[in-house]
Amino acid sequence: MPFPLRRARGAMRALRRLGRLARRLRGWVDVCRRRDTHSSAEEQLETKSKTKLQKKICQVVLSHFEKQYSKELGEVWNSISQVLSTPQCWQYAVLLNKFNFSSEVENDLRLKGYRLIFPETSSCFRQSLKCYISSSPGRFPAQKHRAGKLKEYYLLNAASVLAVLALEVENGEKVLDMCAAPGGKSIATLQYAWPGLLHCNEYDHLRSRWLKQTLESFIPESLMSLITVSQLDGRQIGNLQPEGFDKVLVDAPCSNDRSWLFCSDTQQATLRLAQRKALSAIQIQLLRSAIKALRPGGSLVYSTCTLSKVENSDVVTHILDSCSNVCPVDMSALASSASQEFTLASGVQQHELLVLPERGKAWGPMYVAKLKKM
Repeated sequence: MPFPLRRARGAMRALRRLGRLARRLRGWVDVCRRRDTHSSAEEQLETKSKTKLQKKICQVVLSHFEKQYSKELGEVWNSISQVLSTPQCWQYAVLLNKFNFSSEVENDLRLKGYRLIFPETSSCFRQSLKCYISSSPGRFPAQKHRAGKLKEYYLLNAASVLAVLALEVENGEKVLDMCAAPGGKSIATLQYAWPGLLHCNEYDHLRSRWLKQTLESFIPESLMSLITVSQLDGRQIGNLQPEGFDKVLVDAPCSNDRSWLFCSDTQQATLRLAQRKALSAIQIQLLRSAIKALRPGGSLVYSTCTLSKVENSDVVTHILDSCSNVCPVDMSALASSASQEFTLASGVQQHELLVLPERGKAWGPMYVAKLKKM
């Protein structure tokens, strides 16, 4: 083969090798770019998530809370505010469903560092009600509603259980949950005891549907005959069913501190704050109705998820001062047991509990008071 031709072919082979090398280099560059882009996207998503979380805090509500609670709670409000404003440190309890108990779930909880809310020897905690908590922030995976399939557990704020424990339902009693949605306290009541009747009421239409779905998710059909669900105005139940119940739970509509603090609509938040003063009047009316619905000797528990004194102790004090047929019930035994896992406000009466959120004990806010009809 003539030398010029061999030389030309060699050059062509070299060019082809260079072409293949160039394509490989472009491929490596593209991979690196994709990695950089993916990493950048993750960083942007993380930054966006953090920014979104920061934007969720409603400054109008926060300013209002700062003014009110720094006055009512003093220096302790600073630490409470930090917990309420930081969802990353919130904790969630896991209430096991005895109607579909899973030892696998219970073992998994223990492996992940969860423990029963009270020691097994506690006199005010029935072991049929198994509620697990962890000192670490985080949330156990939620279970979706499936028709015909009972859930194995319910996620809730552990402080909610205190209202059920305070009610001390006995087997066979007639119980009214006056403002029952979304249904966590009704579910806890049925884990705690076997009432002869549990009347779950919720006035709001959408929340009533939510309540029904919750009950269907946790209670077997064979026991649904013990439960009635109504959509009445709680303020009228006392007149409709006078002295019809042994126990009444009034988990009243309130200025929910956690959700209000993260209200994304400033106008809605401003409207809520303007209407806040009217809440105590509604709460008083609900309590008066609850007293009418109680049989003599029966007891009621009033609870809210706010720190507001106007909606808590002021409401109960007004009822005690104006209703001669009710008296306060000492809850110091429950408070003593609860103080091991919850941070309780000092300076409250013996018939009251106020759970203050704290790092490592980020439960509440939850106010609980107990009264008895004479």
